[in-house]
Amino acid sequence: MSADGEAGAAGGERRNSVRVSILGDDYMIRTEASAAHTREVAAHVDGIIRRVLATGSVVETHKAAILAALQITDELFRARADAERMTQSMQELSAEVKRWLPPVKRTDAV
Repeated sequence: MSADGEAGAAGGERRNSVRVSILGDDYMIRTEASAAHTREVAAHVDGIIRRVLATGSVVETHKAAILAALQITDELFRARADAERMTQSMQELSAEVKRWLPPVKRTDAV
């Protein structure tokens, strides 16, 4: 996603222009993602910033946006770590199951 006014998509990919609102400010986003997905992402960002502001410990919106970005990035990193653990577990399980297969069925072909 990019803010309106940035260079178009490389390789002729179709970009959608989607208007979203975050903290009452409207933004025109150009993206390859669907309008519904883009609005959902913006709503997530808006919600987290509002939760940060609701704590009362931060009143400046730019600081709340930075704290929200940190929280969202933490969510991303945790999800990536979970996905990596899941991949590792699946590989280990696959290796375990492969040992039980007859030798002619133990190929790595998918």
